Amino acid sequence: MRKYFLTGLLVLVPLAITAWVLNLVIGTLDQSLLLVPKEWLPSHRVPGLGAVITLAIVFLTGLLTNNLVGKWIVRMWERLLHRIPVVNSIYGSVKQVSDTLFSSSGNAFRKAVLIPYPHEHSYTIGFLTGVPGGDVRNHLVGDYVSVYVPTTPNPTSGFFLMLERSRVVELDMTVDAALKYIVSMGVVTPADPVPASTAAAIKIEN
Repeated sequence: MRKYFLTGLLVLVPLAITAWVLNLVIGTLDQSLLLVPKEWLPSHRVPGLGAVITLAIVFLTGLLTNNLVGKWIVRMWERLLHRIPVVNSIYGSVKQVSDTLFSSSGNAFRKAVLIPYPHEHSYTIGFLTGVPGGDVRNHLVGDYVSVYVPTTPNPTSGFFLMLERSRVVELDMTVDAALKYIVSMGVVTPADPVPASTAAAIKIEN
């Protein structure tokens, strides 16, 4: 009985969690319906309609701002925001973070690394995010890098560390594979990397 019960849990728990997350995301996106006049909405509630509207708005915003006129409007809008007290500091900080995370030219989460944490005899996976800057750099002697260490199983929270580059080991592992490894608490292990000699031999044969 215990065996069958555990097997059922292994099947149903991931499905239930996935459904819960999707329901939470769609429910949050559905809040965009509050911006639409009631006269425009259908007489009966359509689940996910708000999510579709939100995604359409995001897509159209990207489409309209990806040209000279759109870029000019965005620049003017940002100049206005930067002149408003309090708003300028909040918008500026959020803009820098979003540019780093979502821009294709950014360097956030571009490399999975192995670091000693929380002590010398214990290791965890982190993500290389850059190098220390500002006045912080003036107080660090040596070559340091910035590393984000996500928590398990929620990688959206974590710790920001500055470590000597010599203590950071770059992994032959994609960011996606590393995130799955972290979220699964080590259950979903990444595939073993192909040795350089083997990869070269395969390339020659092909």
